[in-house]
Order: sequence, then C-alpha cells, then structure tokens
Amino acid sequence: MKLGKHIFGVGAMTGISRIFGFVRDMLIARTLGAGRLSDIFLAAFKLPNLFRDLLGEGALSAIFIPMYTDLKKDDYFAKNVFSWLMVVLLGITILFEIFMPLVVWILAPGFAEAPGKMELTVLISRIMFFYVIFVCGAAFLSAILNAFSKFLLAAFMPVLLNIMLIGALLLSAFFAPDTILYIMAGTVVLSGIIQFGILWERIRTKHFGLHLIKPKWTPGIKSLFKRLGISIVGNGFYQITIIIGTLVASFENGAVSWLYYSDRIVQLPFAMIGLAVGTVLMSSISTALAEKNMRSVYIQQNSSMRRSMMLIMPCLVGLFVLAEPIIKYLFEYGAWTAASTHAVAVAIMIQVFVLPAMMISQIYSKTLYASQDVRTPVKTSMISLGAASVIYLVAFPFIGYLSIPVGVVISGYLKNFLLRRACKKKALIKPDGKTIRAILAFSALAGVMGVALWFININSIWMLFLAIIIYAVLYLPIAYVIDKKI
Repeated sequence: MKLGKHIFGVGAMTGISRIFGFVRDMLIARTLGAGRLSDIFLAAFKLPNLFRDLLGEGALSAIFIPMYTDLKKDDYFAKNVFSWLMVVLLGITILFEIFMPLVVWILAPGFAEAPGKMELTVLISRIMFFYVIFVCGAAFLSAILNAFSKFLLAAFMPVLLNIMLIGALLLSAFFAPDTILYIMAGTVVLSGIIQFGILWERIRTKHFGLHLIKPKWTPGIKSLFKRLGISIVGNGFYQITIIIGTLVASFENGAVSWLYYSDRIVQLPFAMIGLAVGTVLMSSISTALAEKNMRSVYIQQNSSMRRSMMLIMPCLVGLFVLAEPIIKYLFEYGAWTAASTHAVAVAIMIQVFVLPAMMISQIYSKTLYASQDVRTPVKTSMISLGAASVIYLVAFPFIGYLSIPVGVVISGYLKNFLLRRACKKKALIKPDGKTIRAILAFSALAGVMGVALWFININSIWMLFLAIIIYAVLYLPIAYVIDKKI
C-alpha cells in the first residue's frame, strides 16, 4: 500500500469537507448567532453524531476492519455484521424517539431555564435522530471500502452533508428563524440517505457481495459483539465526557456555541492529518500484523509520526497566534458579536495545545486496535476522560466554560502517555532517533516562525489569508528538508 498517497488523498478530501463545513458554520453564525437558536441546533446535532462515532466510525470500524482482514475479507461475515447493525440501529432509534425529552434534559438541563427552548430542542432532536440509521450504515459501508484500500469516496461523503446544509441555510432569508431549524433537521436526514445510497451503489458495482440477510448468531459475531461491547465502553466514556462538557456549558449562555466553534477550528488540522493517518493505518497495520511483519509496522508508524508532526506543529502555533483574527473575520457578521469572537478565541488558544497529543495517540490507538487489543484503549480512555470530567466540574465555578478546553488538554496528554506505555510493553512501537530529532526540529521551527507571525498586523480577511500563506510557504520547504536530512 502506498501509505503517503492514501494519507494525502484522505486528508485532501477531509480538507475539502472541512472547508465546506466552515462555510456552513459561517452561515449558521450569521443566521442564528451564538445564542438560543444555535444552541438548539448544535445540541440536537450532537445526538446523531454521538452514535455515528460510537457505532459507525468509532468502535465498530476499529473492531470490524482487523477481524475482516484476519478472516481474509469473508463475504458472509460482512453481510452478517451489516444485518445485525441495521437491527441494532432500528431499535436504538425507536427507543430514543420515545425517550427524547429525558435524553435532551440529561444532555442540556440548562435549556429548561429558557421558556420553550427545551421543547423545541426535543422536537428538532426527534427529527434529526433518524440520521443515525443512515450515517452509521454509511460508516460501515465505508469500512468495507477502506478494508479494500478504497478510501477516497468514503472520505468525500461528509462533503454532501455540508453542501446540503449550506443550501438550507441560504434559504433562511425566506423563512422565520424557528422554521429554518426544521429545514436544517430534515436536510441532515436527507443527506444521510444520499450518503448511504451512494456508498451502497459503489459496494454493489464493485461486487463485494454485501447485502442484508437474516442475522445469525455465529462465533464470529459473538466475538465481534464482545469486543464491541468493551470498545463501546471506552468510546462511551468519550461521548459521556462531551455530554458532561455540554451539560456544564449549558449553564453559561452562549457557551455551548462558543465551545462548538472553538472545537471546530482546533479539529480542522486534526481531521485533515490525524484522522487521515488513522484511517489508512487501520487498514495497513492490520494487514502487516496479520502477516506478522513487525518491521513494516514500525516503518509505517515512524513515517506517519514524522509526516503528521511536521504538519501539525505549524497548525498549533498558527492557531494560537491567529485565533482572534480567524474568528473575527470568519464569523463576526450578522448576529455574531465581538464578545463571542473573544470567547471562542480564548478557548482555541488553550485547546490547540492538545493537537500533538491527539496526533500521536491516534497512531498508538490504531496500532492497538489493529492488533485486536480492545481492552487497553478502553482503559486509557476511561482514566483520561474521567480526569477530564473531574476538571470540567471542579474548574467551572472558577473559570467558567474555559474549564472544558483545559480539561481536554490535560486528559489528552494523559491518554497519550498511557497509550504509549501500553504499546511499548507489547513491543508494538519502536520510535527511531530520526523521528524524535525531526519532531523536536519541527517544533523549534514552528515556534520561531510563530514569534514573527505574532508581530504582523492582521486588519482584514485578505491580510489573514496572506499571513497564513506566507507562513506555510516559508515553513513547509524548510521542514521538508529537515525531514530528509536530519
């Protein structure tokens, strides 16, 4: 497998998706501001995304791909897993439609203090939750394609959601503010149906033989569900931490939106680099481990670490230095205020320091999952995310919403430490001297250039783009030479 080529391809597609995502968020900010309406939409949108991560792109993919690869991509196994997934998703959807008022109250109890806010959130959440069936199904179909080293179409799918939501937001001028929430919720569901349909057609035309069958309880399914149950506990801790963060933030007006936008900015480089690395490594390292080729595993890990850290360090420095102008010139229009800009910028300047830990943790965790070790990532998640939740609750009375990014950073490095220790004990990692020296050099280079960037006067969006372009044009060639020569 051409690792660099696939990582670049997935990263590029993710980048396109995130660009459209920023256009979408700019329109949400302009249309809904950072208050009641945006809080309702973003809180409701968290529910289907939670299950997408938990049952689709998260636990299931991490468990299924190594088993599928180890079973030589057995058709019947894939059909049976897919059929069980659809049954489970249907049952979850029915339960959540019934108990949605309780779910929303648990997710955002602070909404009850504003008249009508809780009721409208429940209604929008009920509409949007049907997205779960289709997006989780689409995530499983993407896992099948990824196992066959077909990455690009799956990586492009999120673009459809963003394009369709952009279209819905452009219609907002013709409708009352509350009405646009219903249109956006319906658009989310429709995008899931389209994503599922496109991926299903690709699977069918490639003759992978996937279709629904009567689910059967086989030893393979039993093993998968056992591992899935363990993995869901770990992923569940992550989602519970997000819920606790939302719950805490809901008591500060606008904080849910501030944290959403800060997280979107910080997650952009991680999505383009870290998730691309993780997606490709999941398949390539699973294959190498199945062949018992540890030399290939170490080479892929070190190459991924150098390339990902070469790209993430300038993102860290750039986002720290340019946080305020980025938010100001991207979002400060219409209903968005200068106070919201400052609130989001401060959150970014704290949370951005978690990026290196997230990047390396992605490599460690995917290696453990590829080795079919599910328990270790779960244990590390439970410990690190438990620590984050404690920080959220203890620090909120003193620093308000900023307790969430502080907790994210501390727990991120704790998780990285625990995963590295676990991989080292199992002889699943072997960092070489070149990788360590390169990472230190990238950090120093980005830091020096960041100091220079600090003194540039950013007074327009064009000046912002120019500063970013100059920073990248100067940094990347030097970093490339360092990677080759060090």
